[in-house]
Amino acid sequence: MIDPANILRTHDLKHTKQRVRVLEEIALDTAAISQPELEKKLGKEIDRVTLYRILNTYEDKGILHRIMDMNGTANYAICSASCTEHHHHDEHVHFNCTTCFKIYCLEVNVPRIKMPNGFTATTVTSTAYGICEKCNSSAIH
Repeated sequence: MIDPANILRTHDLKHTKQRVRVLEEIALDTAAISQPELEKKLGKEIDRVTLYRILNTYEDKGILHRIMDMNGTANYAICSASCTEHHHHDEHVHFNCTTCFKIYCLEVNVPRIKMPNGFTATTVTSTAYGICEKCNSSAIH
């Protein structure tokens, strides 16, 4: 389990109840979570604008990374410990389940891509689509 207070301290962010709740909620699931899903789970604890600002701050600070789902909705997952404010090191495969529509960060490295002269890649992503472990096991029963 993550330690929200430590994460906030490490990234020089003020410790607030709302910031802690957002981190706790995101850490509860193994799948990434969208802002609309977070809004539903947090109810009236945090208004939409505050949640939006917290998510943007966390992404800017290297606490969360954003993954787009099949509908173009941003989803968020906890970054690896090596991510910083200026560089995300979350170069792993994202898995989009076509049954439950959840997005999972898989510990599978994205292959290095040699860019042609004059091109500079700032982010490389790899997305796999299919049926997740949970949906596969549900289909068997």
